[in-house]
Amino acid sequence: MQQGTQKKQLVGRILVISLIVVILVLSVIIAMLSVNRATVDAKPEEINVLSNSNNQCVNCHKNTTPGIVEQYGVSSMARADVTCEDCHEVAAGYPGSVEHEGTYVLNSPTTEMCQVCHTAEVAQFNQSRHGLPAYVAYNGTVGMSEEHLTMYQNIPEGSYAPGKSRNALFELEGEAITEFACKTCHDIGKPAPDGSVGQCQKCHLRHEFSLEQVRKPETCNACHIGPDHPQWEIYQESPHGIAYATGGDNWNWDADPGTMDAADFPAATCAICHMSGFGSATTTHDVGDRLAWYLFAPISERRPAYQDNIVRMQSVCLECHNENFIDEFYTKADAATEAVNDFVVESDVIRDELKTAGLLTDAPFDEPFDFTHFNLWHHWGRTAKFGTWMQGPDYVQWHGAYEILHSMSELKAIAEEKFNNAK
Repeated sequence: MQQGTQKKQLVGRILVISLIVVILVLSVIIAMLSVNRATVDAKPEEINVLSNSNNQCVNCHKNTTPGIVEQYGVSSMARADVTCEDCHEVAAGYPGSVEHEGTYVLNSPTTEMCQVCHTAEVAQFNQSRHGLPAYVAYNGTVGMSEEHLTMYQNIPEGSYAPGKSRNALFELEGEAITEFACKTCHDIGKPAPDGSVGQCQKCHLRHEFSLEQVRKPETCNACHIGPDHPQWEIYQESPHGIAYATGGDNWNWDADPGTMDAADFPAATCAICHMSGFGSATTTHDVGDRLAWYLFAPISERRPAYQDNIVRMQSVCLECHNENFIDEFYTKADAATEAVNDFVVESDVIRDELKTAGLLTDAPFDEPFDFTHFNLWHHWGRTAKFGTWMQGPDYVQWHGAYEILHSMSELKAIAEEKFNNAK
């Protein structure tokens, strides 16, 4: 009886000891896995390479602007030994520079500085709609140098301007408004005092210069939003946007440029379609390099060498879609673009008949007809075309075609009243 009790106690102790040992072993394994995972997940940019820097700019700005130093310290540029002076410091008297702590600096580096390392990117940007055409869209060509005028005219969008109507709005609204409106986006293509064009920091937010940040669609929605170019809203309702919203947290945002494929990005983003090296498409900073149409224009026309642009864009599409799907989509989207063109042509006929009869002034935006006509192409026409190509049905229909028809009925009513009153 006593021996049985002792055996039971011994077995119980063994079980308890075994359980404790198992728990300890599991704890060690979990701890090791956590350490390993932390090592794997740790990104090199999380290490601040400026922590022990002896650079005078760094040491001073740790006190005056510590956030900027922290951001730059974890950037790829800092890891590549690019110093503050490399981007900011210039010779005495350099256009746009200010004297600072015994030297001369640019408060905001220009593309002249950027192209020292990023030559191809700056050259591509200078050929894009983000370059001078963006600036001219609100400012016009007044005050531009001969060199800039030549550069502008050699850009596809520069040789095909949509008219001066937006320049007129800029003047009517006044500097106090446009400082916080037009300029905020369109100054991405503004010439700098040193003659270089553009503001890279409009997209590449300083000072971290994160690949993830610049690749995410939210970066583009700073400008590509609203009734005249609602690409952000259209993207959100598109299949691509839904895939991003529901699964984008798991995409490979830090993939090396030029190496990305559908395994990294299972659905398209703004950057994937228009800029990124993806599949067989090479990286570009010319956002029109893969587009077939001037969709921004009142009446859209084909871009120069649009066939080559289509090949580049479709090489992106082919990473996920088959040729039959792509060919059918392009055929139908081309037809929809032409249909919107037809509406705009009809509205232009109404306008031109009124002008011929002397019933419209030449002054822009001085009566309701001007605003309605402008809205028809600049808001609803563009929205319908963008919605078509980006697969946003609500924007093709209710924010596009329906509003076109609504505006058209208003134009006809105004025209009829004017002709009746002129009898």
